[in-house]
Amino acid sequence: MIVLGIETSCDDTSVAVYDGEKILSNVVSTQLVHKSFGGIVPELASRAHLTVINSVLKSALDQAGITLTDIEGIGVTYGPGLAGSLLVGLSFAKGLAMSLNVPIIGINHLEGHIWANKLASPELEPPFVILLVSGGHTQIVQVNEWGQYLTMGRTRDDAAGEAFDKVAKLLGLGYPGGPVIEKCAEKGDLSYIKFPRAYLKNGSLDFSFSGIKTAVLNHVKKIGEKETKEHLNDIAACFQEAVIEVLVNKTKEAALRTGAPSVCIGGGVAVNKTLKQKMSEVLNEQRIGIFVPPPSMCTDNGAMIAGAAHFYLTGGSSSSLSLSPEVSLNIPNLNQP
Repeated sequence: MIVLGIETSCDDTSVAVYDGEKILSNVVSTQLVHKSFGGIVPELASRAHLTVINSVLKSALDQAGITLTDIEGIGVTYGPGLAGSLLVGLSFAKGLAMSLNVPIIGINHLEGHIWANKLASPELEPPFVILLVSGGHTQIVQVNEWGQYLTMGRTRDDAAGEAFDKVAKLLGLGYPGGPVIEKCAEKGDLSYIKFPRAYLKNGSLDFSFSGIKTAVLNHVKKIGEKETKEHLNDIAACFQEAVIEVLVNKTKEAALRTGAPSVCIGGGVAVNKTLKQKMSEVLNEQRIGIFVPPPSMCTDNGAMIAGAAHFYLTGGSSSSLSLSPEVSLNIPNLNQP
């Protein structure tokens, strides 16, 4: 079954083609208009999706070497995400489904990141634990069967990627924060300062990153602008180290509690090399396997949506054309509408 995947949950417009065995194309158009604002501007994001989605579809079909008439099903992100952005993708997908007379399925964006690991590593099978870590979400999910998920922990405030963005803005490093902080951290001194690690009480697997963000703010205010510039790399390194330590240790704990033989990482922050390195080191000590998709499959992309959609469509599931965006959709609410 040849499935078209459409992803427009935030600021990436992506369309992909997947045939159940191979990703035939995965085209992503990233919006640059938000850089000067230090974050995503929802209205600008939805307008940008409208501008490029037709050309992204054409590129995806051309790269796959097919035409629209070859499409047998469509998967589209219906949440979570920005309302306007989701609406553009949903409306576009519905129009295609009606014109082609093919089934459509709404896909949870977070589940898409789970399926990205399967597409990148076809040998991956449940049970496993996955750390979903991005600008909008940070949570640990137990995957017992494909389509069956249990959230073991989630952030109580800022997502890890959001904390990276806010600290980068605080330090005057620009947007998005993850890549620039990672680059600065490579030249930083980890012994410069120890920022707090929020592990919470009673063995909780939940996360909290608002405290470390405040700690960085207070430190910058204390030392002043001149010294902040002198120790920019050190501050970035110590901040990154604190966030990654908590992510790694809680994910390891989740794997040990469940007895899962392997751990996956999904979401934009999974691109971070230090996170992957530290996670691999800790899990290898416990003889737990680790799966991480390539960078192109960690950030938002249509291929992960097509992969999840293929699973549901070939299983007989589909969505109604009355499907609406669900901005705050979360796990474990993953039953397809």
